[in-house]
Amino acid sequence: MLALSRKKSEALIINNNIEITVLEIKGEQVKLGISAPKEVPVYRKEVYIQIQDANKEAMTLDGLEALQDLMG
Repeated sequence: MLALSRKKSEALIINNNIEITVLEIKGEQVKLGISAPKEVPVYRKEVYIQIQDANKEAMTLDGLEALQDLMG
């Protein structure tokens, strides 16, 4: 992991097309702004994990049976 220090209004550039800017710092919270192309999904980690878990569940036998029930 790369750890960098940034101050308010400073930014990082990732892969020439993603910019992460520190918008605000309040106590222990940091507000970030992310500019990325529309085709690049950006998720909070806890949401990303929920999506991954839901996808795994859908791939189980129960998920396949539910899909077959929907298809008739």
